[in-house]
Amino acid sequence: MNKRQFIKGMIVFFAVGPDFAALARESYAKAADSTKAGGKPDPYDMGLGDYDPSEHWYGMGIEIDKCIGCNRCVEACKAENNVPDEPYFFRTWVERCSIMANGETQVECISVNPKKQQDEAPAERGDVLRSFFVPKLCNHCAHPPCVQVCPVGATFATQDGVVLVDQKRCIGCRYCIQACPYGARFFNHTTNTADKCTFCYHRVVKGLLPACVEVCPTQARIFGDLKSKASRLVRFQRMNKINVLKPELNTEPKAYYAQLDGEVR
Repeated sequence: MNKRQFIKGMIVFFAVGPDFAALARESYAKAADSTKAGGKPDPYDMGLGDYDPSEHWYGMGIEIDKCIGCNRCVEACKAENNVPDEPYFFRTWVERCSIMANGETQVECISVNPKKQQDEAPAERGDVLRSFFVPKLCNHCAHPPCVQVCPVGATFATQDGVVLVDQKRCIGCRYCIQACPYGARFFNHTTNTADKCTFCYHRVVKGLLPACVEVCPTQARIFGDLKSKASRLVRFQRMNKINVLKPELNTEPKAYYAQLDGEVR
């Protein structure tokens, strides 16, 4: 029996209660001491240098009326973060919501097969009152349920408000995947660990935007620091009526939507 199998067996009998703040500090220390040699950087080996996470609190805004469903954000995310090529693995994806005349709402993920979905887009029919696109991603909750259920502390929240998965700790138990109320996690079969959006943390700590934000042709996605009054995200919140998904769960998500229809879940 190898170490991974042993730990999987042990979690049946007890849950480890990790100090998540200590885990975050450990990850920062590792990143400050080393940088990845060649290729794309990973979130736990970034060479943070003088970066101080306590000075930031990150979030993302999404302006529904500006999203055109082009899926460039999805493609950029997959390329930047080595997401598996299969069309059902996503760190971020786009849904098309159609409000029908009978009051029902039809929801389709247009990221699974973008070409097919474009060909089958709802026409100007009498039974479709309106349709719009809703980008989805990890909400990086201030009170994340995924962190609470992880038995080995692989999922943790950083000081700057980003929820990460340490792939070196993750044992692939999938508890966090089931605990996420937003369906934002998946099991990565290439790493045998849980996977999700990281806000492109390896880019953010270097002053860059997440890949999905950088490629959006209509600027429907807004990323920023909520502790900075000059942040575009702060202005976005001030100038729009903001909603979050499933507010009744009190997870305090940090993915903020403007012009969000009440039918969206």
